Amino acid sequence: MFSKRSIRKDFLIQIIISTIALIFAFSSILYFFIEKSIYDEKHEELLIFAQNISNSQSLYNEDEAYNENFFSLNIEIIHLKGEEVDISQYEKTQREHTYLTLIYPFNLKENAYLKITKDISTTKHLLNRILKYIFFINIVGFLLVVIYAITLSKMLVRPIQQLSAKLSNMNEHLMQPIDTNTLPKEFEPLGEMLNHLIARIQNFIKYQKELFIGTAHELKTPLAVIKLKNQVTLIKERSASEYIEALKRTNTTIDEMNIIVSNILNIGRQEGAQLEKPKHVDIIAILKQKADDFKLLAANEGKELEMSFEPNAFMAMLQVSLLNQIIQNFLQNALKFTPKEKKVILRSSQDDYGLLIEVIDEGCGIDDSVDLFAPFVRQGNRPGVGLGLFLAQSAADALGAKIKIRNREDGIDGTIASLQLNSKLSCIIPRYN
Repeated sequence: MFSKRSIRKDFLIQIIISTIALIFAFSSILYFFIEKSIYDEKHEELLIFAQNISNSQSLYNEDEAYNENFFSLNIEIIHLKGEEVDISQYEKTQREHTYLTLIYPFNLKENAYLKITKDISTTKHLLNRILKYIFFINIVGFLLVVIYAITLSKMLVRPIQQLSAKLSNMNEHLMQPIDTNTLPKEFEPLGEMLNHLIARIQNFIKYQKELFIGTAHELKTPLAVIKLKNQVTLIKERSASEYIEALKRTNTTIDEMNIIVSNILNIGRQEGAQLEKPKHVDIIAILKQKADDFKLLAANEGKELEMSFEPNAFMAMLQVSLLNQIIQNFLQNALKFTPKEKKVILRSSQDDYGLLIEVIDEGCGIDDSVDLFAPFVRQGNRPGVGLGLFLAQSAADALGAKIKIRNREDGIDGTIASLQLNSKLSCIIPRYN
């Protein structure tokens, strides 16, 4: 019924222990309260008897409820030597009878005291029955609580079992999102998180397939070109200079293939970087350092890199290598497509979601109908393999961040590459003037 580490088992053990403690405490308090109330009533009854006798009044009044028990009283006068004795009361059991005795001062000059004894066996039997009833009710109540706890634990675990059943029936070819509307409100965040994970897995499988197909296509074409050129070269004997030229063209094609292979290796390295231990770092400091490096490159290409960072500092727990890969890809693409004497802007700002990092260029813009984050997708007439944004998207997913590429809407040609870091795992350093 229960696994080695079972939430239901822990829940039942805790609720049973707490129920036993609560029932025992409540029953004890209830019984002692009833017992004390009855004994206080009997004590008050004997005290009134003693006061009436001491004041030479009638032993009882007609309208008093305890007059029916008058004949169970035993009254006598005793003499006690020594110091004065205050009013005292004690209980004594003899031959299955219980007696309650009250010692009350009567004539202190003669050391005379009233000793009033009352048979309270009936009351004692009543208290015993009450104790048995309370004990019986406790057993029944405890059993009902256990049954309720088992039912409640099943009800609480049922959504988890449903999610487990749905997930166990999924595979890489059949992955459907979970309907969060059928889940209890408390499990909706878990369902949404699982749907987000399923979407990431679907995208990963989709891009992996595209990556394999694209890799095969990208490598097949240059290999076919190399083979064709070699076949043409071998058709007839040629001069040494022609052979050298053919080898140079072959080496150029091989270099292009090496670039493709290097980018594919970067994908493997990035997957390893996702397993790195996150560090507590200042994102703004990383952006400033990266901007300083690319500012020199921009100046060397006749371009300008403008920087604007807000807030002054933003601390986050993440893998620095993944963040560097995204920012570096944004800046490389921006400088690649921005003409000379134009400007690239690197800026950050804080919003309700977290920290927004943007790289704005003055290039040719993008085609909105093309999925730029798919592998081997190229934009514009610049050289490249088409894996940069694919790697950036993968890194953003690993960081739990949002990445987006869109055209500028301020009347200037160019694109805006943005990275949105979630502030739930981050904290902001206050500003100091």
